[in-house]
Amino acid sequence: MPAYAFEGSVPVVDPGSFLHPTASLIGDVIVGPGCYIGPGASLRGDFGRITVEGNASVQDNVTLHSSAETDCILGYGCTIGHGAVLHGCTLGRHVLVGMNAVVLDTADIGDECLVAALSLVKSGLEAPPRSLIAGNPAKVVKTLTAEQIVWRMEDDGEYVRLARRSLAALVECAPLAAPEPDRRRPARGARAVRLSRSH
Repeated sequence: MPAYAFEGSVPVVDPGSFLHPTASLIGDVIVGPGCYIGPGASLRGDFGRITVEGNASVQDNVTLHSSAETDCILGYGCTIGHGAVLHGCTLGRHVLVGMNAVVLDTADIGDECLVAALSLVKSGLEAPPRSLIAGNPAKVVKTLTAEQIVWRMEDDGEYVRLARRSLAALVECAPLAAPEPDRRRPARGARAVRLSRSH
């Protein structure tokens, strides 16, 4: 498991959470139940504490870090998109942070907010619950509708299930030289893509 004690602080990962072998947990990191920690994610609790509450997903190449003054806290059911950076901020329950967004120290993001992809949330921003936050620098753009919240909540379950599926079935292997003729599809509703040989 890619976990490292640092100056007496040992990471804590609930056994019901999935931690990809290429992720890295250092020091004062606490991961609750049902979480998915994806490939290349870095959770560094070497200055301050990092807390990831239950049913959260921290996707590929996400960085979570903090300072001695500010912990990094992800509330229950948060989804952190690929490549995002969160530093010493607090997220409420069911917050979605889009791909490659940056959320800086002392930002306080309320429950059920959505931080748009590529946004830069500056230090100290306070966003009320159900806000859409976007831009560089980011600001509260509008209040999310009930329909948008429902869509957001439906997405939560996919990564909770992926954590369970990965715990049960992810196995390191050698790649095949060619796809099998009856190759099974993992994604529901995916359309066929033709692979052609280059000449």
